[in-house]
Amino acid sequence: MLETIVGWLNDIVWSKPLVYGLLLTGVAFSLMSRFLQVRHFKEMIRLMFQGEKSPTGISSFQAIALSLAGRVGTGNIVGVSTAIFIGGPGAVFWMWATAFLGAGTAFIESALGQIYKQEEDGEYRGGPAYYIEKGIKGKFGKVYGLVFAIVTIISVGLLLPGVQSNAIASSMHNAFGIQPWVMAVVLVVVLALIIFGGVKWIAKVATAVVPFMAIIYILMAIVIIVLNIQEVPALFALIFKSAFGMEAAFGGIIGAMIEIGVKRGLYSNEAGQGTGPHAAAAAEVSHPAKQGLVQAFSVYVDTLFVCTATALIILISGTYNTTDGTVGADGMPGLLKNGEIFVQNADGTKDYSGTAMYAQAGIDKALQGSSYHFDPSFSGFGSYFIAIALFFFAFTTILAYYYIAETNVSFLTNRIAKNQNRLWRNVTRLVLIAATAYGAVKTADIAWAMGDLGVGLMAWLNIVAIWILYKPAMHALKDFERQKKEKGTGKTAIYRPDPKEIPTATFWLEDYPKRLKEEDIQP
Repeated sequence: MLETIVGWLNDIVWSKPLVYGLLLTGVAFSLMSRFLQVRHFKEMIRLMFQGEKSPTGISSFQAIALSLAGRVGTGNIVGVSTAIFIGGPGAVFWMWATAFLGAGTAFIESALGQIYKQEEDGEYRGGPAYYIEKGIKGKFGKVYGLVFAIVTIISVGLLLPGVQSNAIASSMHNAFGIQPWVMAVVLVVVLALIIFGGVKWIAKVATAVVPFMAIIYILMAIVIIVLNIQEVPALFALIFKSAFGMEAAFGGIIGAMIEIGVKRGLYSNEAGQGTGPHAAAAAEVSHPAKQGLVQAFSVYVDTLFVCTATALIILISGTYNTTDGTVGADGMPGLLKNGEIFVQNADGTKDYSGTAMYAQAGIDKALQGSSYHFDPSFSGFGSYFIAIALFFFAFTTILAYYYIAETNVSFLTNRIAKNQNRLWRNVTRLVLIAATAYGAVKTADIAWAMGDLGVGLMAWLNIVAIWILYKPAMHALKDFERQKKEKGTGKTAIYRPDPKEIPTATFWLEDYPKRLKEEDIQP
């Protein structure tokens, strides 16, 4: 019953308007910003290692690490495997397109997160709920912000953690024989120790783990590519030919290819979903455009680097398929029902996280230099590496989910029940921990569907909001470019919004000017 309801809701939420709307939004913001993701590429990298920490805020690097903690998860391994299985090699191109164009969207939403952030309980808070309420204003803005906050808490606090924990438990069981209930206990204990420490502790863990694991994972992909370098040109040709239906084997599934590529691309890089602005708002910077550019770069890291690494591993191995062996009335190969991909367990249950085994097979095939047919029971170096990678990727994603949930709980309680802020934070922690434990010990027949539903609902609400509110972010970009041109890269760009244009940017209008040094106040 639940599976039927979730499937029906997903069909509505993930209809073509959302899929193509995400692409068109990325195109529009890229054109408006004159492709900032290309023009400011060097600036993105430079700014990533700048910024200051304070008792209230975290550094730009900590903010991007926290953001990447949410972005780099099972979507980078399991999601890529699923996308290729359902949509063929061409799905990789549409994941790239979603990331490239999504960098423009990520800038807009993250800059808005900075513009409308505020200080609450000794920490910076911000995100879509905040910029919706402050930017749209009036009763509609307040109600819209409350709706986004509630949907986000349900999505990241209840629907999405199980996807990550199930992938961890399944991969650990496959690689090391660890029982899922054991992993559930480990996850609960470690997760509780960290999230009860607050955002600063979460940011420290993300800063230590995410860059290290991402670099190790990409290095593994580079080793595999080097060992199979003669195959790489043909693989890129296959990706591009398949993406536009020029490859006979995949020409009949171009619609599914685009849709699954965009869907899994969004699940992975989250550009437009509204999760990135939460971390962006926590950063201590002198100008919103700085963190907007840094967050745009995180989309590159997630999809163009980490997801491409997974895709090449899978394509090099050749262990992918797009059909169930049936032929439709039109003579074309039939897609698996509902795009399902799973490993059938001995008891008849379905393990959807088994898609990670495609990457495992690719790693083992490349490192052993031998070709074999894909065997779900195979457990070699690849299974160990993927299990460890998934543990760190997925665990830090759960940490990021908690931070996002806590931010939106803070938004709600400060407006509805201010004296109960701590109580509801603890309730949120317990619910997220319970959802994580449940996902680890149960089969994942419905986990991805529920996760997709949460992602889609957030994306719908956020995309509409940033189309209403994008102008302040564009003005911030122009102001940053003007100051950079006048002062040079060695000088700090300082944001001074016009109170007539953005009267609700209270942090930048009231709080930040008090912190400026005397020489910075001079025009």
